[in-house]
Amino acid sequence: MEEEEDEDGGQGAAGAPERSGRFVRCLYVVGFLDLFGVSMVVPLMNLHIKSLGASHTVAGIIGSLYGIMQLFSSTFVGCWSDIVGRQYSLLACILLSALGYFLLGTSTTVLLFAISRVPVGIFKHTLSISKALLSDLVSERDRPLVMGRFNAASSVGFILGPVVGGYLAELEGGFYQTSFICASIFLLNGGLVWMLPWNEENTGNRKHHQDKGTNSFAAKANHDLHFKSAANRAVTNNNVFQSPWIQVATVLKKIKEIACSNLWDIFLVRFLMSVAILLYYSNFTLALEERFGVKPLFSGYLTSYSSALGVLAGCLLGPITRLYQHNTYRVLLHSSTFTCMLILLYASALNIWMVILSSTFLAFSTTIGRTCIIDLELTIGGNEASGTLLGVGQSVTSVGRIIAPLLSGIAQEFSPCGPPSLAVGLALVAILIMNANKQKYCSHGNVKLKNQ
Repeated sequence: MEEEEDEDGGQGAAGAPERSGRFVRCLYVVGFLDLFGVSMVVPLMNLHIKSLGASHTVAGIIGSLYGIMQLFSSTFVGCWSDIVGRQYSLLACILLSALGYFLLGTSTTVLLFAISRVPVGIFKHTLSISKALLSDLVSERDRPLVMGRFNAASSVGFILGPVVGGYLAELEGGFYQTSFICASIFLLNGGLVWMLPWNEENTGNRKHHQDKGTNSFAAKANHDLHFKSAANRAVTNNNVFQSPWIQVATVLKKIKEIACSNLWDIFLVRFLMSVAILLYYSNFTLALEERFGVKPLFSGYLTSYSSALGVLAGCLLGPITRLYQHNTYRVLLHSSTFTCMLILLYASALNIWMVILSSTFLAFSTTIGRTCIIDLELTIGGNEASGTLLGVGQSVTSVGRIIAPLLSGIAQEFSPCGPPSLAVGLALVAILIMNANKQKYCSHGNVKLKNQ
């Protein structure tokens, strides 16, 4: 097994063949550029819309409408990518997002600003589709490693983007220049995706899985399933220009199948852990100032420090999953338990050093947990509907983003430690749900190991 891993690792990214390796590395670049461009613009939006004369209420409404569009569109766009294929859906999302940021660069009134957010709110799901594509390209064993590296590359862009955007904002007309640069970055991403060897990749993947399929019956079954999935995607790719009504009907049918499946507990775990982490960060700066007299600048440094550690955690997922023998359920359970304990440590911290300690390890546990919950969704739900599964998961997280501020506000009425204390309770419920469904997760984990 070790010799096979070394051979694969030398050929391409995360054990994939050389062509898949190039494909995967290009997607890392796409993820980096995506969040780099977005994070240049997003921190400047509130300042810009206020400079256009909008009140705080109007700015809040526009921001909420964007979140609502993301909530409902993520599932539909993810499902659409399963139907028409990753290439066309990813290109469409990238180009329409570029259009939105271009319109943002021409927004001289509040109305134009609001209009510019519509295409971005509906189609800015490029990262989700890229993850679905990565899931198609690599084996289940290597998926957590590849997803972790993709998240790490994206996080680097998220760290660097605000620095560049803040510098450009100091220039005359800086916001408009930043928006145009962001639109150009999306066009560059569109060019990268267009130039990827899609036809060559499909052929290479089928040949790679066919070669592996001769080694054992389990591998042969895995190859047959992959070949069928690839063939189905090839057929749907040819039908990209079919009737929009047929596409809509197919999307609704696939969403209904997911809704009626036995994945509710996984999405509930994702929802609870997302809300718990959001509650931890919801009043972080204010709570540190009230509890320890720490200035907001220090809180900003601590947040950046945690983000940098999150990048490192994404790169360590490979050794961690190998240590756990690729049992994603166990990694998720332990990381969620660790997250719960660290949030409890933060809520009961007696000094700032305990906060720094909890923030350090929390960056690792949350990054690992986010990647593992996605891998568990795809393992149990199947790669056939990976776009739909990722879209539904993104919608679940969006619901958490809507609910968390409300829960945080109520909890803060009692104590600055109210939000993290509530987060501990939600994380405990998520852990109990995972333990209650241990047999289901472990059975899928055993199948996953046998197929390697």
